Amino acid sequence: MCFTTFARMRFCIHLAYNGTRYNGWQVQPHSPSVQEAIQAVLSKLLGEEIAIVGAGRTDTGVHASDYYAHFDTEQSFSLRDTLYKMNRMLPDDIVIYSLTEVSPDFHARFSATQRTYTYTITQIKNPFSLETELYYPTPLDVEKMNNAAAYLIGTKDFTSFSKLHTDVNNNICTVTHAQWEQVGNKLIFTISANRFLRNMVRSIVGTLLDVGRGKISTDDFVQIISSQNRQNAGQSIDACGLCLCHIEYDTV
Repeated sequence: MCFTTFARMRFCIHLAYNGTRYNGWQVQPHSPSVQEAIQAVLSKLLGEEIAIVGAGRTDTGVHASDYYAHFDTEQSFSLRDTLYKMNRMLPDDIVIYSLTEVSPDFHARFSATQRTYTYTITQIKNPFSLETELYYPTPLDVEKMNNAAAYLIGTKDFTSFSKLHTDVNNNICTVTHAQWEQVGNKLIFTISANRFLRNMVRSIVGTLLDVGRGKISTDDFVQIISSQNRQNAGQSIDACGLCLCHIEYDTV
């Protein structure tokens, strides 16, 4: 008896989304997610159950302007036509930039070498940016915030800024960039690292805002990092201003 075998191919999806109406990237029971929305459309277009693997979790309300996922299939299909149909069928708050065939060993999560997030604060009330910027009118000392942020650079244990009781093996991350920038009436915090823990950026931002308000000093901030105790850090700030804005790969 002869059997016909088909090689499974791997494809990379480059996309972006406004996370306001989703309970994060990852599929969750009884809650809308970005992963679920894309899987449903792909499965319908390809005529089989498609499971996609994302570059990592984003929490409820967090956005991504540069995100990658991959999936495997034996189906032959037109990349161009499928890209067009996906964008027609997906909600307006999700866009697919490209679909490309990649090496079978490419992994959207584990092949990533660095990720960059931004957190945007507006100090002028703006009804048109409610979903993507945090309105925070309190006066802030940006210089002190940057002095404190400099102590994030390096390979450290970031337990103080991590959500407790997660399933990761360790809380060691290597941060390569962490800086606030004033752009008009906006304050933008940019942070890059090889990996991020759950709620890490939002709790870092919340603690740095405490520095900017004069509630804690730079020395206090350094001690918070060293303590490896989440209770010592500041409040995890609202998700609306957080955006995963860049993911680096050696090859895609």
